[in-house]
Amino acid sequence: MTDTRIRLLREDDWDAVVALEERAYAASGLSEGREALQSRHRASPDTCFVLEHAGRLGGYLLALPYPLFRCPDLSRSEERGTGTGEGAAPGNMHAHDLVISEELRGRGLSHRMLRHLEDTARAAGHRTISLVAVRGSHVLWTPLGYRARPEVELPASYGSRAVYMAMPLDPGRPAADLSIDLTADPTSDLTADPTAGPRSRAEVG
Repeated sequence: MTDTRIRLLREDDWDAVVALEERAYAASGLSEGREALQSRHRASPDTCFVLEHAGRLGGYLLALPYPLFRCPDLSRSEERGTGTGEGAAPGNMHAHDLVISEELRGRGLSHRMLRHLEDTARAAGHRTISLVAVRGSHVLWTPLGYRARPEVELPASYGSRAVYMAMPLDPGRPAADLSIDLTADPTSDLTADPTAGPRSRAEVG
């Protein structure tokens, strides 16, 4: 698909991004709204991307550094000074939201965007990547190397079927082939720096 490219999200993309997000999530009560979405971008503009296809916006991926075993609350905007975003120490990259437009689904574009994010996260020194699988989509992420962590407590805004998932990143090796330990108790020290130890909101498309 030579007419398809991934680039950083720009301010003039927001109308299209919000429209895609509403179509994907409003019916299931998972839509965040423009301000919350924009707050994720403000927290880490270098890790938020759009998919451009034939000159039109065909998808987006919002991601930001976030402590391992934690995730943004869909009902709240991202606050500055919470240990996330550009100033955060490398550790975990959270793939918060990935949506591909209806007419482009089934072409592997969501995986292409995730691979782009994984490369970005590795280059920044992150050791893990996480997401929250909603509406039973965890079965889609397991073959890609993500491990479900059902014991991680999630904000109620994700709904009852949401599952936290994480995957290790190792520079120079495919992420799905890694087996570094993600079995530590996530409740033992939620504020610990993960670099010291051993279908999601990102699900539509």
